[in-house]
Amino acid sequence: MKYIRRLWPLLLALPLLAAAQQSYPNRTIRLVVPYAAGGAGDGVARPLAQRLSEILGQTVIVDNKPGANATLGADLVAKAAPDGYNIVLAAVVHYIVPLFSKNVPYDAIRDFTPIAPVVVTPNILAVHPSLPVNNARELIDYAKKNPGRLFYGTTGVGSTHHLGGILFSQMAGIQMDHAPYKGGSPTITDALGGQIPVVILTSPTILPHARAGRLRAIGVIETKRARGTPEIPALGETVPGYGLPDTWFGVLGPANMPKAVVDRLNAAIRQATAEPELRARLEKAGFEMSASMSADEFASSIRNDAEVYRRIVTSAGIKPE
Repeated sequence: MKYIRRLWPLLLALPLLAAAQQSYPNRTIRLVVPYAAGGAGDGVARPLAQRLSEILGQTVIVDNKPGANATLGADLVAKAAPDGYNIVLAAVVHYIVPLFSKNVPYDAIRDFTPIAPVVVTPNILAVHPSLPVNNARELIDYAKKNPGRLFYGTTGVGSTHHLGGILFSQMAGIQMDHAPYKGGSPTITDALGGQIPVVILTSPTILPHARAGRLRAIGVIETKRARGTPEIPALGETVPGYGLPDTWFGVLGPANMPKAVVDRLNAAIRQATAEPELRARLEKAGFEMSASMSADEFASSIRNDAEVYRRIVTSAGIKPE
């Protein structure tokens, strides 16, 4: 009897929950962006939210909540009700941060529901023109002849750029030390000034300077050439087996979201990202649209990506601090 009394409020609420799912959405949806306004995540979220508002028939607002290596905004969503009205535009880094930090206030996998991927951002390894190398093979040869003289700049410890450099050094058999910065702006500034000989950053950050001759693009760190820059080889073409998963932005919600709500959001995001106007806007900014996936396919892809990064971090002897 005592057990039944505890269940009674939930049993009473079930019809209301079912009705809410059927009418979803019937009020404003908050899309949390755990990065500062004006950044890459914000550049994806705002046009996406505008189109989702039109598709779903309810306002989708963008709420920037930067801080704590993107964990502040994600934590707000992890703790929200799983009703689909609080979602987060996360990056793949969401699953890397816990490998470096003990202070993440949630479980990156168990406390979230994958909804849909949105875009991927190719990343490029580039060198300053003063470095006498023109391709990945020459970079490897230079590093072997000059041990201890190469280091590479990135947006920070635990970034995909950081892990890409670790994996490249390991698989190429070279020493290339990491120089972490606090964001892309100071990194590219020092790269252009020649203070750092090698840099790994997003394609939209590198390409304008590479095309102007201020940097030399050596290769993309993902498994294949980027669609927008087919002339730049993948590093794996020189180092067989090298390549990181795509660096993506995607939408997550709190754990235990109803399947009907997840499917509704997934369908809306897939519709939005398939439309020529939004695609053109994001591709012009240097992004590539993600392959269309169901929520289950996205969840499976996330588990695979997280395992790849876990292996890289483990092989480098890195432990969370």
